[in-house]
Amino acid sequence: MIPVIIGIVVVVVIVCAIAGIYNNMVTKRNRIDNAWQNIDTQLQRRNDLIPNLVETVKGYAKHEQDTLAAVVNARNAAVSATTPEAKMEADNVLTGALRQLFAVAEAYPDLK
Repeated sequence: MIPVIIGIVVVVVIVCAIAGIYNNMVTKRNRIDNAWQNIDTQLQRRNDLIPNLVETVKGYAKHEQDTLAAVVNARNAAVSATTPEAKMEADNVLTGALRQLFAVAEAYPDLK
């Protein structure tokens, strides 16, 4: 009788351990999904502000059309990216284009 009770207790402990591990994995997966959604939200907010920046610079820097075109193209690529890897790559290109745009903005101290 005692070996049967010990066997039942062992099975219950194993089932509880497996359930705990599964719940932990589900929690971590949900946290990862939430983190990616937060990243997507921040990238979208950034992408939404870029047209305002381009319009501001466009009025002062008519001869910097290549830089403005690069920013617009990089933004469009960032918006249309679908996979996380493509979004990261497009965001890196956009960051480089924005650096060039900020350099142009620094060349015009009256730019507000």
